[in-house]
Formats: sequence, structure tokens, C-alpha cells
Amino acid sequence: MSTVLNGANASATEASHGRAMPVAPPLRAPRARRRPALLALGVGLVAVGALVTVWLVSSTGQRTSVLVMAHDVAYGAPVTDSDLATAEVSLDPSVSAFPASERARVVGMTAATTLTTGSLLSPSQLTTATPPAAGQVLVGVAVPATRMPASGLVAGDQILIVDTPAADADPPAGVPATITASVVRVGAADLNGVSVVDVTVAPGDGPALAARSATGRIAIVVQPRSG
Repeated sequence: MSTVLNGANASATEASHGRAMPVAPPLRAPRARRRPALLALGVGLVAVGALVTVWLVSSTGQRTSVLVMAHDVAYGAPVTDSDLATAEVSLDPSVSAFPASERARVVGMTAATTLTTGSLLSPSQLTTATPPAAGQVLVGVAVPATRMPASGLVAGDQILIVDTPAADADPPAGVPATITASVVRVGAADLNGVSVVDVTVAPGDGPALAARSATGRIAIVVQPRSG
């Protein structure tokens, strides 16, 4: 009996040692699929971005030589060569300016507005005609210092020339008569503090203003400056 049991145990032992335990196969990570179209698109976008960057840098660096004012020039005065200078600037396409190559053409033109030092010179600021323009007359009026602003007048000022009462007379009961004018230039004051101011007015106001100026019964009111 023991012999039979020993044989059975031996067979079981052999079976347990002879059979190998099943082993799971190793897991492999799935390979990513390559997509050539997306890869090419990415490379293309990078190249386009680089080209745009280069274009922006180069366009920003493009500068143009233009004319600027080296000195102030009063409205109605001619522009001389010494009044001009050049500067290298980056211009927006919407900005109008005189290129430096047109310097000879600009010299001798008349300031259509007061030109200030350092400002960019544009075609709208110059004219070939000197005051008075068509539809205007030029009148010189003598104005005492006590009848104009303490800050004085400058070319381009828009003013009202006011009719004043005679000396020691009462102020007018109603609104005094006025004439609208534009200052062209201001002369130096004489020993009595009187300055001759050249103004342009409508043709119909010229004779009346000249007669009124001869009496000395005028005063100046400066109107708001535009812009």
C-alpha cells in the first residue's frame, strides 16, 4: 500500500515539476503613426512666420530723407534755404511730406501757415502765392500796445478789429462794429508802443478798415486758434 502511495506522490511531483506555469506575453507600446501631411504643414507655418518677421523688421527699418523746418517761418513769409533741414524718418503711407530731393523747389515758396522749428514740412503748408490771396486785400493797421493782448500777435492769428469810441466818450450802447481779419505779419513797436500789423480782410472791408485805422480808434480781439 505504501508502495502505491509513494508512486502516486512521485508522479504528482514529477507532474508539478515538468509543467511550466503559463507566462503572459510582453506588452509592446503601440507605434505612433507618422503623418507626413501634418509634419509638412507645421514646417511650412514656421517658414511663413519667419518670412513675415523678416519683412516687418525690414519695412520698419526703411527710412526716407525728408525736409523739416530748421527755423520758425511766419505765415505769409517766404521759405529760405537756411530755414530747411533734412531728417531720416519712417513715414506712414498716409503722411504727406516733401522729400529732401525737392529742396530747391521748396525754397522761395510762401508759408500758408506758421511753420515751427523741427516740424515735418508738408505740401499743404506752402503756397506759391503771397498774401493777399484771391478774394482778400492787405491792410496795415496801427495798433497801440494797450489795445492788443499782452502776449502780442503772431502771423496766422484770426482776429476781430473792433471799432472803439473816441477818447473820454462813453462806451457804445450796443455791440460795437467789428471786422474779421487774419494777421500776416507784425512790425516792431515804435517809441510810443505802436505796432503796424498787416492783416488780410475781405475786399469790401478794406477801405473802411483803412479809414478806421487812421483815427486810431481800434482794438484787437484774438479769436480761438483752430486745432
